[in-house]
Amino acid sequence: MNAITSASAIRTVHVPLGERAYDILIGPGLIVRAGAEIASRLKGRKAAVITDENVAPLYLKALVASLDEAGIASAAVVLPAGEKTKSFEHLITACDKVLEARVERNDYVIALGGGVIGDLSGFAAGIVRRGVRFVQVPTSLLSQVDSSVGGKTGINSRHGKNLIGVFHQPDLVLADTDVLNSLSAREFRAGYAEVAKYGLIDKPDFFAWLEANWKAVFAGGSARIEAIAASCQAKADVVVADERENGQRALLNLGHTFGHALEAATAYDSSRLVHGEGVSIGMVLAHEFSARMNLASPDDARRVERHLKEVGLPTRMSDIPGELPPAETLMDAIAQDKKVKSGKLTFILTRGVGQSFVADDVPASEVISFLQEKHA
Repeated sequence: MNAITSASAIRTVHVPLGERAYDILIGPGLIVRAGAEIASRLKGRKAAVITDENVAPLYLKALVASLDEAGIASAAVVLPAGEKTKSFEHLITACDKVLEARVERNDYVIALGGGVIGDLSGFAAGIVRRGVRFVQVPTSLLSQVDSSVGGKTGINSRHGKNLIGVFHQPDLVLADTDVLNSLSAREFRAGYAEVAKYGLIDKPDFFAWLEANWKAVFAGGSARIEAIAASCQAKADVVVADERENGQRALLNLGHTFGHALEAATAYDSSRLVHGEGVSIGMVLAHEFSARMNLASPDDARRVERHLKEVGLPTRMSDIPGELPPAETLMDAIAQDKKVKSGKLTFILTRGVGQSFVADDVPASEVISFLQEKHA
């Protein structure tokens, strides 16, 4: 089944999850068309739009006008920007505002923002009235290719990232590629790390295409839409095969176990490290650790690092500004990560570019030794 189709400048990726199936629309101008797209697919006529202080001045007015034109009444919830918004405090605020807006089960919570807003809004949509409809309008490259697709929602805990949440699939995803023009170079690069990840998981031809075409992806136009569509299709395929991460969906966490530990080590301070940068360093570490375990050639790790460095991403722990805690502290964060089962360390390792696999019961002593070596 070919789930990507062309319709004018818009690409559609279908996520076939039975009664929870939905479409991802990718292309320019989707925010101003959002009301019409939502009204043509879904029944509700009220919405709570959750966004943040950075995104609201840019896109909230256009989205609300589009909803008004389609006959959808809306109330806006504007939260602080940044990773620290993924907290119980802001979740409670969001839930209260959704209820104040009298959103019923067939109405919508609309997430207008990046991964933080998408994760928190999806969690709120999943628990208010035991679940209301949810629409993602992702405004960062990272959220368009990763967090807006697949139904994983949540907030952070002092014990680690994304440890509290629910699976709640969106009913529609509108990935407006025009909004990516407002991103800083750093934000776009951070999102690109997740694009590269799909090639490194099991699509070596896509990774090779990115090596040859990354400048065109950064420049915009058809190459950018193609990269986003290919990434969404790759994630959709994995989600359909393993919706609740009981097996192969864990492959989507390539680089994330190391990356999340580094984010925790920097106290989620975005001036030092943002999520995509942590993933970039984490993917290099995963390939280097795989080589250390004699699973893959060191040449593969060097190839991955070379490409990520070429696009401007950090690739080593020493690239993170400021001091990092000792390797033992990083190990504690890894042990708390949600990819640990029954006390056994689970990593996504690789046998080469595009040959990732789930490795259970990785020896903690090897990880500690590796982290000490890389920390030096």
